[in-house]
Amino acid sequence: MVEISSNLLLVAFFLYLIATICFAISVTGRKWRDKQGDVTGNRLGMVGYMVTAIGFIFNVGYFITRWLAAGHVPVSNMFEYTTFLGMALTFAFLILYGIYKTNVLGMFTLPIVMLIIAFASVFPTEVEPLIPALQSNWLKIHVTTTALGQGILSIGFAAGLIYLVRTLDFNKRDKKVFWLEFIMYCLVSLVSFILIRYVFGLFQYQAVFQYVNEAGEEAEMVYHMPAVLAPHQGTPVSSGVMEPLLSMPVWLRSDDANTVLWSLGTGVLVYAVLRLLLRKPLGGAVQPLLKNINPDTVDEVSYRAIAIGFPVFTLGGLIFAMIWAQIAWTRFWGWDPKEVWALITFLFYAAYLHLRLSRGWHGEPSAWLCVIGFVIIMFNLIFVNLVIAGLHSYA
Repeated sequence: MVEISSNLLLVAFFLYLIATICFAISVTGRKWRDKQGDVTGNRLGMVGYMVTAIGFIFNVGYFITRWLAAGHVPVSNMFEYTTFLGMALTFAFLILYGIYKTNVLGMFTLPIVMLIIAFASVFPTEVEPLIPALQSNWLKIHVTTTALGQGILSIGFAAGLIYLVRTLDFNKRDKKVFWLEFIMYCLVSLVSFILIRYVFGLFQYQAVFQYVNEAGEEAEMVYHMPAVLAPHQGTPVSSGVMEPLLSMPVWLRSDDANTVLWSLGTGVLVYAVLRLLLRKPLGGAVQPLLKNINPDTVDEVSYRAIAIGFPVFTLGGLIFAMIWAQIAWTRFWGWDPKEVWALITFLFYAAYLHLRLSRGWHGEPSAWLCVIGFVIIMFNLIFVNLVIAGLHSYA
């Protein structure tokens, strides 16, 4: 059953790839009319939408078969949660595309979905029994609702990014271009993270360290990339291991922090190569492809996505989370890092809606807020989950 589940996810991934190609051609390729007068690019967009819908069905098939194999809802670790986040993002896209029929949204959203699925695949994929802390019906209620809310909010990021790439003047070297390029660099770093994990995985690289954990006890930590950052009071057990440059405090998961550092460094290298090849900012290279896009439409899409996603995330990430925390830990709130960043996400999007509705922050200011909001979501997913030790570290 697990193998069937994995195959279904792989099929969904490649269908999303085909749909991305269809959307990209519909936006960037030459458009001509057939004998009935229909624009071929528009028809290709509908083909991309149908292929995405079929991919989503396979994605749901993965989710159901893994649920049957595990005996519990498959959102209990990083692989399962992240793949469900990709599925939630696809679901949100299918709804919003059905309303707005905006092909460029597919060209930007589906690559993000594929990146999320690829990111998930670098984590262990084995089905494991639930630890006692997760053996509750609130797992499926809290986690799935949170992921669904984040998936819908992520559509706002895709639309906001489209708006900024479409409207910014890349001939000017100002702060706006710098920060948009920084977002591009972060996306490149995510791709780099996936690539280097696969490369070191192919060579089956491992380095074992002995260290002192938070309880003051000796423990072992396994690195899957050369150690630049060592664990707290860590000494290498494996032979031939490179000498780490820094020792991390006990509250940081140094193996994951080391992976993040490798990803950022590789991202710098890949981004620099792309800039040399393109001889212009990455956003500037994409901009000519979006010249026929109506900025007002994508601005409306970003607002609608956040207006829908915000209450869903509030239910899952705060209200349901606090109910489960009271049941599991006998307190509604404990300032755990994950709880803090869920609150920050809630407050940020609440501020977005206030500024949009009360202060008239439309267009570019709204797009920047959509992009920043997604950065907060990704920081919570990647850095808080992987690097900072807390009550949610089991994820």
